[in-house]
Amino acid sequence: MPWSTRKLRSHRSHKRGDKQNPFRVENFSLDLWKDAFHSWPSPTKGWKDWFLRVSNSNEVQWGERKLDQCIRLSLADMERNESLLIATSYFWSDTLNAFVFGHGPASPTLADVLMLTGLDISTADTTHLFDTKPSAKVETRAIAGWSGYIQKYRRTRPVNIKEQTTFLNMWLDKFVFCGRSAGPTSIYLSAAEWLANGG
Repeated sequence: MPWSTRKLRSHRSHKRGDKQNPFRVENFSLDLWKDAFHSWPSPTKGWKDWFLRVSNSNEVQWGERKLDQCIRLSLADMERNESLLIATSYFWSDTLNAFVFGHGPASPTLADVLMLTGLDISTADTTHLFDTKPSAKVETRAIAGWSGYIQKYRRTRPVNIKEQTTFLNMWLDKFVFCGRSAGPTSIYLSAAEWLANGG
C-alpha cells in the first residue's frame, strides 16, 4: 500500500507471520498503529487556479478522450480518516498485493478504475510513449517544489501546447502516479506531450 509506513508494515508482517494472514492476529490493538500514516496529500497552492485556466481551453478535448473526470479528481480534497486507513491496511497482504478477507482476496478491477476515474480501459496499450524522447524540456530541480513549478509554467497568455504539456506532466506525476512529494520530475513528460498534442 502506498501510504503504509515502514513501521506499520514491520508490525503487520511480524504479527501475521509467513502466511500474511490477518485472521491469525491475536490481541490486535489499534494503539500499536497510532500515527502510522505520517503523510497525506494536501492541496498544492496554485493548482486549482491553473486547472481552471487550462481546462477552460481543453475541456472538450479532455472529454473526448475520457480524461476530464480523472483530471478533475485532482481537485478532490479528501479528509484523512485514520481509523479507515488502519482498518483497510489490516487486511492488506504485501505478498498478494490484495486485501485478504474472510471470503478470499479482493483487489481493484478495471471496472473499478472505470467507475472511479472515468478513464478509457478498452483502448490499446500505449506504453511505448514512455520510450520516446519529448521535444519539450522542463526545469524540475531548483524551482521550489510543486508550487514553484506552477509559478514557472503557468502563463497569462492563451494556453499553448507547452503550458498544456507542463500542466499534464504535473497531473500525471503528482496525481496519477503519485511521484515524489518534494516536487515534479520529467519522467512522464513524453506522455504529457502526447496528450497535449491530441494523442
